[in-house]
Amino acid sequence: MDTALTTEQHEIRRALRDLLDRHGGPGATPAAAGTAEGYDPALWRRLAGELGLPGLALAEEYGGAGCTTTELALACEETGRALLPSPLLATAALAAPLIAALGTPDQRAALLPRIADGTLTAALALPGGSLATALALTGDNHDGTWAGGGRAGGIQARGEEGERRLYGEAGRVLDGHSAGLLLVAAHAGGYPRSRTQLFLVPGDAPGLTRTRLTALDETRPLARVELRDTPAEPLGADDTADATTALADIGRTAAAILAAEAVGTAAGALERTVEYVKTREQFGRAIGSFQAVKHRLADLYVRVEAARSAAYHAARDPESGPLALAQALEAARITTGEAVQLHGGIGFTWEHEAHRYLKRAAGDELLFGPVHRLRDHAAERAGLFGPADAASGVPHGAGVR
Repeated sequence: MDTALTTEQHEIRRALRDLLDRHGGPGATPAAAGTAEGYDPALWRRLAGELGLPGLALAEEYGGAGCTTTELALACEETGRALLPSPLLATAALAAPLIAALGTPDQRAALLPRIADGTLTAALALPGGSLATALALTGDNHDGTWAGGGRAGGIQARGEEGERRLYGEAGRVLDGHSAGLLLVAAHAGGYPRSRTQLFLVPGDAPGLTRTRLTALDETRPLARVELRDTPAEPLGADDTADATTALADIGRTAAAILAAEAVGTAAGALERTVEYVKTREQFGRAIGSFQAVKHRLADLYVRVEAARSAAYHAARDPESGPLALAQALEAARITTGEAVQLHGGIGFTWEHEAHRYLKRAAGDELLFGPVHRLRDHAAERAGLFGPADAASGVPHGAGVR
């Protein structure tokens, strides 16, 4: 596969890396994550105003750059490399594509230009807290069990056509505590005719309570969203449509973008580790000169580059997004774990970046994995093992040779 980048794509990467390097530093990440928003608002305005980051993959008619998923994936790779706390992933990779795909012309015209210029951030609120299942990355999302099954669980929508009232709770909502707009998945129609629909809820809507949660990865803020008789507007014109298919379609594209970001996380940890072993001395020589250390770093480099190739391919062909995400998450987990080990005792301290990379990798797998379920569901969708034998339950062709 030809993974060569265009001149414009190289320029996007270079400009973003330069800007993030100028705003980086040992204390920049925890300081940004510790703000009320969970990110640096001034830096976000620069990323939106100077580079047009949230509008990269949006159409020009809505104020976007009209680029492809590849450009957004490259941008997210750089934000992952810098461990940048930002609403880019929740807004540009999850919420904006759903609005573009399902929204009415009026909804798209009202919301997408504000997302493109960075003045509006958005979050996807899903009941059950299972983002990977809702996006059909680790299982089929059409049965609705991830959203409460249409009974008393999940989030319920009541009322007639037009404005609805939402009741329920969503946990582990990415950037849910600060987003200006929530896309809420709720059950409508009542049981047994229940269907999952998406609703637009402004961040200041009455009856909406948002609580920031303590997360493993402080750079990836999560929130609990509670809705009590909260007014909401259905996303799209068809009040009878089921959103599960759209969530699955967007999920594959989001998986490719997430894979690129995880590759950036792994690459950032590896770069810092290589620099450290060049200067850390033991027995009168740099530890990077020992053959065992060289072998470990070489193995990590090959793993990261393989994951990067898979992520770039998925950006062009989203059908392979879940598999690329599995490979990238695994690469990030292994690379960041080795980074802590090669840093020695200092890698475990709060003052050092190594443990933050490890937490990002572990937190991402909790949110978007686990790896074995991503691969298992991808194999099922591809019919890799064929239909199971009715008598034994063993897939055809799975016998021992």
